[in-house]
Amino acid sequence: MGILNIRVVATGHVPNEQVRGAMFVANHISWLDIHALNSMRTVRFIAKSDIRSWPVLGWLMAQANTLFIERDKKQDASRIVATATQSLQAGDCLCYFPEGTTTDGNELRPFKGSLMQAAIDAHTDIRPFSIRYPNPDGSTNIAMAYHNDTTMWQSLLMILGQRHPVVELNFAAPIASAGHERRGLCLMARQSIAAKLDLH
Repeated sequence: MGILNIRVVATGHVPNEQVRGAMFVANHISWLDIHALNSMRTVRFIAKSDIRSWPVLGWLMAQANTLFIERDKKQDASRIVATATQSLQAGDCLCYFPEGTTTDGNELRPFKGSLMQAAIDAHTDIRPFSIRYPNPDGSTNIAMAYHNDTTMWQSLLMILGQRHPVVELNFAAPIASAGHERRGLCLMARQSIAAKLDLH
């Protein structure tokens, strides 16, 4: 984030390195989201397997001990839930983006909740947080988004073209997984993030 001159502003229930064994979930706008969170608290990300083949970023993700999931294979979901559960029980913090894709930051898509099962099985908290890239006037800086048909090179050029880019991370109160099933957790996490972003 420093190399790209991006300022990270964190508010709310900001985690530190003492936070252990938690599942972070957020809306998804850019490949920068991962690095923004890691600048606050080191986490392992759960990402779709095709990211592994991306130039540079795929290698960096693999080096960061990312858990890759084959989204097209239903049987892989149970494997990744079991692996994520073990990781959480070992004290790792994990993060995944329940929308399953990126947006330009002006919408919040439905959440997919299968990976919430790992938090339930590990008896740990869900930690929702919102991600926003604002312009100086408060509007959404869509040039920071990595979505639709934007290539990695185009995204990088748009980011480098920004004068004073900012990313805002707003951490909501943790949600205990105890006593909830994954659909309920998914809904509560989405509502929490939607409230932070003033989206529905």
